[in-house]
Formats: sequence, structure tokens, C-alpha cells
Amino acid sequence: MSGELRLATRGSPLALAQANSIRGRLETLGRRAELVVVETEGDRRGDVALAELAGRGVFAKEVQAAVLDGRADVAVHSAKDLPAMTPDGLVLAAVPERADPADALVGRPLGVLAPGATVATGAPRRRALLLAERPDLNVVELRGNIARRLDALGRDGVDAVVVAMAALVRLGLEDRVAERLDPDRFVPQVGQGSIALECRAGTGAHEALLGIDDARAHLELRCERGFLDALGAGCELPGGAWATYDGVQTTVRGVLLADDGTSVVRGVAVDTDPERAGRTLALQLRERLAGPSVP
Repeated sequence: MSGELRLATRGSPLALAQANSIRGRLETLGRRAELVVVETEGDRRGDVALAELAGRGVFAKEVQAAVLDGRADVAVHSAKDLPAMTPDGLVLAAVPERADPADALVGRPLGVLAPGATVATGAPRRRALLLAERPDLNVVELRGNIARRLDALGRDGVDAVVVAMAALVRLGLEDRVAERLDPDRFVPQVGQGSIALECRAGTGAHEALLGIDDARAHLELRCERGFLDALGAGCELPGGAWATYDGVQTTVRGVLLADDGTSVVRGVAVDTDPERAGRTLALQLRERLAGPSVP
């Protein structure tokens, strides 16, 4: 194979770091690559809370469109930004090795935060999980790239911010972690820590991407996306899913919450079929959320 692959990506420092890591992996296989930077709706509307934007996909649609209209060969995404369904014309071709899927607190550990302390996050899931664990906290809205979120510490009374461990590691900022939040309890967002690579099926790009696919990470993401798909496009409940594969079967942990964390349902499903495990758990949790809460 020959020819330079064009990798579509958002322009944030984290997105560029991820895309450059993929470029490096491809180049070790003898495929040259260049980046095609795309601005997304989520980037343009950085002053709007994520909950008010049009659901998952606000950081992905324009990147996908760049491949569909021929400006690029590969779409590079943080997997957590993807909607459950892949657009017609694209395939989820590869998922490289997954980074740590956990959330992290920067500033102070959860147990050290004083009653009424202010924690900043733009994610409804993180907000609900924090309030479920510590209803005394003042959880405030914060969006922007990692640098902007870290800069919020100490301003307007912000004592801590929640970010993804993978983001800090990929940007060389792991020394800023005050506490890694256990993903068994603080269940991550679907796809957190994974990079998802989309392209047109049957192309040279597709063949090249297969060379950097990690079968375990890809299978785990399939499970988590099955969870997301089973919830349905209209489901706006904060929630997360974290799958692990042992070589035979997939174990997926999931959570669904009320926005304010007052109702929480958790569960685990195990199956040799990853997508069935995710879908089964999602339907169980959604059904249970109307019943007694599970702290």
C-alpha cells in the first residue's frame, strides 16, 4: 500500500495528541499520514452546556462528514463522543489499545473536600455521580479544553475539577491527579479512554487501520456501545458503562442516575456476546430506575 492517509480530527490539544498518536502508529506500518483539522458544533458552541446541545455527536458529526465528502480518509474520535449508531457509508474500523477509562479529580481528593466545596464538570454523568456520593457538594458547570478546565481551579471558589485520566495521561499531565476515581463506583462514560477510527469500508484506509486495531479494546467498545444503543436516542439520563473482556466473556458494569444523583441504579451483566451483554444491562437498568434507588 502507498499514499498518504488524511486523518480528520478536532483541533483541541487533546484531539491533536490523539490524532498524532494514530499518525505515528500508521507510520510504523509504512503508511504516511497527515491531519485534517475540523471544527465541530461542540467546539463552536463552547459557551453552551453539553446537556443543552443536541445530544451525543456534537463533537463527531463534522469529523465524520469530512470522510463522507472526501476531504479525509479516516475520522479520529474520542470514542466517548460518538453516538450509538455509525453513519451510513462509514465503519468503525479500528480501536487501538485503550487508555485508563477512569475519571480523575484534580485539585483535592473527594474525601478531603469540605462540606459545600465546589467541584466543576461539564458532564451530566459526572455531576450526578458526584452528588450521589456527596450530596453536600456544589457542582458547577465547566466546559472547554483540558487547559481551560485546569485553569478554573482556585477561581470562583472552585476546589476541584473532574477530567478523564486518559486525557491527562495523553497530555503528559498525570502529575495533576489528586485522586483516580474507581471505575467500579464512578462508572465511566461509554468509550472513555478509547480512540475510535472510522473510514469507508473496503478502502486502503480500512486495510491500514486493521493493522492498529486491538481486538480486546474493540470488543469492549462494542459492548459499551450496545449499552448506549439500547437506551435509545431519546434517553437523556446520565449514565455510564464499563466493559472488560477476559478472553472468553465480557463483563459490563453500568449505572443510570437522576440528574441530581438522588436516584441511582447499578448493575453488572456477563455474556459471551459483548453487544448482548451491553444491551441487556441497559434495558435492566432503565426498567429499574423508576423503582427503589440502589446507592
